[in-house]
Amino acid sequence: MVNTTSVPSRTSAPYPYLEQDPNLQRDRILAAIDVGTNSIHMVVVKIKASLPAFTIIDREKETVRLGDFADNGDLSDEAMERGIEALKRCRSLAESLQAEDVVAVATSAVREAKNGQAFLERVQQEVGLSINLIAGTEEARRIYLGVLSGMEFHDQPHAVIDIGGGSTELLLGTGGPHRFLSSTKVGAVRLTARFVSTDPISDEEFTYLTAYVRGRMEPAVEDLKRHLQPDEALHLVGTSGTIECVAALIAQDRLGFVPEPLNGFHFTLAELQTWTNKLRKLDLEARLDLPEMAARRAEIILAGAVILQEAMIMLGTESLTICERALREGVVVDWMLSRGLIEDRMQFQRSVRERSVRATADKYHVPPAPRARVADFVLRLFDATRGHLHNWGNAERELLWAAAILHNAGHYISHSSHHKHSYYLIRNGELLGYTEAEIEVIANVARYHRKSLPKKKHDNYRNLSDKQDRNLVNELSAMLRVAVALDRRGIGAIASVRYDFDTKDKTLHIHIQPASSHDDCASELWNLEDKKPWFEELYEVQLVAHLNE
Repeated sequence: MVNTTSVPSRTSAPYPYLEQDPNLQRDRILAAIDVGTNSIHMVVVKIKASLPAFTIIDREKETVRLGDFADNGDLSDEAMERGIEALKRCRSLAESLQAEDVVAVATSAVREAKNGQAFLERVQQEVGLSINLIAGTEEARRIYLGVLSGMEFHDQPHAVIDIGGGSTELLLGTGGPHRFLSSTKVGAVRLTARFVSTDPISDEEFTYLTAYVRGRMEPAVEDLKRHLQPDEALHLVGTSGTIECVAALIAQDRLGFVPEPLNGFHFTLAELQTWTNKLRKLDLEARLDLPEMAARRAEIILAGAVILQEAMIMLGTESLTICERALREGVVVDWMLSRGLIEDRMQFQRSVRERSVRATADKYHVPPAPRARVADFVLRLFDATRGHLHNWGNAERELLWAAAILHNAGHYISHSSHHKHSYYLIRNGELLGYTEAEIEVIANVARYHRKSLPKKKHDNYRNLSDKQDRNLVNELSAMLRVAVALDRRGIGAIASVRYDFDTKDKTLHIHIQPASSHDDCASELWNLEDKKPWFEELYEVQLVAHLNE
């Protein structure tokens, strides 16, 4: 069965400082892969850019259990081999369907494994596939996008719960901007490995399992409820294989068959509790005999049912609606958003990166005027030297903008070594719309806006995923140093700057216009002399400042 998702109109550029690629106005085929703790899923879609809409033309799923960690906290060799073989099959299928692009994301298991980055490097080498590692809240945001692509919220508050192998995402929205996003380290694979050793589960283990789930999920549930108005009724939407499996059991009981598709199927908390109680009394062999029950799902279904049951009880919701759209479809929607193909009911997502960066800057009390000036100075420098001193594109330009806005966030902790604090706050600030690798670049560029130059001995610098990212941090941080120097006093002493590059003698001229004719900008010019050597060394140019009278 083919599914088509339409979004009414198009816009010029969803993210700041990005230009829409005219080439994307043609139809194309895209594959999106979700590398999860329990399974690897792929959806292949045909994007009709003129509508815009996407039609699902194929799906692939393989249970690989990346979350079966070795005793030392690594992804096991066997799990990595299973994952790589599954990804090879996914790529082969995508190519056979003539997919022009494959977008892949990895979640909980790869995030937490000590050798997660090594696994991603192996995938790159052996499969030729680049996988973006995303944070839990970014995963929740993309799940929200995926759900919105498959159902209407009609401006009513809906909580969405997605139960994965390693984590559970819980979020709240009305179809517009999300109100709340969370990710909790409670998943069906994780809990089964930790709490379930008896078959069927003993009363003692079931009690521990239930209490643990309630304790871990309660903070996220309470946070979500605080984002509801007193008179609002909450609707609950469930996604993921675990919840669909529970829905299939309930449907078979109630209807005598399992609807195809399950999308839109409703069940009640009472029905869920009945089945949770049944599952706890069945051994693995009996669970395998249940309808729609795969072998791997049978092992973990009870833990998943308990997570859902406790979440519904704490949320106070009496029913749940199934949505078969989730992270994979959200990756597709995000891809379309980032290329300016979607507006209207998801217009709020056009500037998700920009809003997230500005919100983080506000959170850490970064003054708006100085951060805007530094961003303006550095982006003008980036533009003036593009094609002459560097060949970075719009994507890198946006990362530079984010680093410029956030470079002084560390003052929130302490003036001393604030550049190091900026790295920590950015790296752990859960910026939305970015991959983990992009956040790492932003944090490093901000960290090197002053003091020490990038060094391999620095832990944060070693965290960068590859040589290209290290080169990017080197070059962008050199630009940022120049821009920061031009606002040395933070009072707007320099009204504007203009950069001219002389290719003949390899000199970059900075024409500075003071805000006041009585200000010689001596502090800024002195600081520029101190900060420019790194820029001059990297780009092999001279940088000469001219103060306009």
